[in-house]
Amino acid sequence: MKPRAQQIVVLLTSLFLCASCSAQTSRQVAPSEPSSPPLKPVPRSDLNKFAIIIGGASGEETYAKQFDQWISDLNNALTTNFGFPAQQVKILSEKPVEPAAARATADEVKRTFATLKSSMQPENVLFVFLIGHGTFDGKEAKFNLVGPDLSAVDYNNLLSSLPTRRIVIFNMASASGEFIKKLSAKGRIVVTATRNGQEQNATRFAGFFIAALKASDADTDQDGHISVLEAFAYASRLTADFYARAGRLATEHALLDDNGDGVGREKAEAGEGLLARATYLDSLNMEQAAANAATAKLLRERTRLEGEIEQLIGRKGSLADAEYEASLERLFIELAKVNRSIKQAGS
Repeated sequence: MKPRAQQIVVLLTSLFLCASCSAQTSRQVAPSEPSSPPLKPVPRSDLNKFAIIIGGASGEETYAKQFDQWISDLNNALTTNFGFPAQQVKILSEKPVEPAAARATADEVKRTFATLKSSMQPENVLFVFLIGHGTFDGKEAKFNLVGPDLSAVDYNNLLSSLPTRRIVIFNMASASGEFIKKLSAKGRIVVTATRNGQEQNATRFAGFFIAALKASDADTDQDGHISVLEAFAYASRLTADFYARAGRLATEHALLDDNGDGVGREKAEAGEGLLARATYLDSLNMEQAAANAATAKLLRERTRLEGEIEQLIGRKGSLADAEYEASLERLFIELAKVNRSIKQAGS
C-alpha cells in the first residue's frame, strides 16, 4: 500500500476506535480488577457457536491448580454469560474432573477435531482456547500436552480440515507468539499471549482474558457486546499493568492477527483488528444490546459497514490502488460517523 493509503488507514482506524479509547480511560477503574457489576447473563444458547478449551500439561502442582481454575472459569463464562451451548463446548485437561471432559493428549485433540469436522457447518464459528505452557526450539513451536505435543503446523492442519473458516484461536501459553505465522489465514483471528517464541516464562494473560469476560468496562464502546478485540485489549492492558505494579520486566506481550498476513500486532493499527472488532463472544441480538429502536438501527448499520470493510480487504488484490483506497476511506468515514452516533445515544 502507498504511504498515503497507509496514513489514511491509520488515521481512520484511530478515528473509529477513539470512542472506545476515551470510554475506557474516562472510567477511572483500577487497572488490575474488573469493574462491577458484571455483564448480564445471556439465557439463550447460540447453536451456531462451538468451543474447544485445552488445558495442557502443567509441570507442577501450582500451575495445575491455576490451569484448572482458569478452565473452569472460562467454561462457566462461555456457557453462562455468552450463550455457548454446554454440549458444544469440549474440554480437554491434564486431569479431567467433569464427566464430559477428556484428557489433553494429542490423540484426543485429533479426535475432537475429527468430531467437529462432521458436526460443524460452514456458517458456524469455532473458538479454540489453549491454556498452559508452550515451547519453541528455534524452528518449531508447540503447545504442551499430556504425552507427545502438537506443533503449530499440526493445529493449522486440524483447523484447515474443518468446514468453517470462521475460527478464533486464543493461544494463551508461553512461547505462543510463533503460532501466528502458521495459523494466520483469511477469516481467522489469532490471539497469542506472547510476541515470539523467546518469551517462554509462564503467562498470566489467560487470567486477565477471563477477567475481561466478567467486566462491564471491557465493553468499551458500550454497545452491549464484548468483541474479540475488546477482550484482547482489556486483557493486554491488565497484563501490562500487572508487571508494572509488581516492578517487574514484562515477559509477555500479547499479539493479535486477523487479516491473514501472519504478522501479529499488540494493538489495532494499520488495518489490523477489523475482523476481531466485528466478532463477538456473546450472542446478544440487536434488540437486547440496544435500549431503543434508534440505537438498534445504528448497530445494524455498523454491522453492515464492518462486513463491507472485511469484504473489501479480501478483494484488495483485484482492485486498482486508487479504487481500493477511495472505497476504504469512504467506509471508514461512514463507520466513524455511526460509532459516534452510537456513543452519543448511550451517553
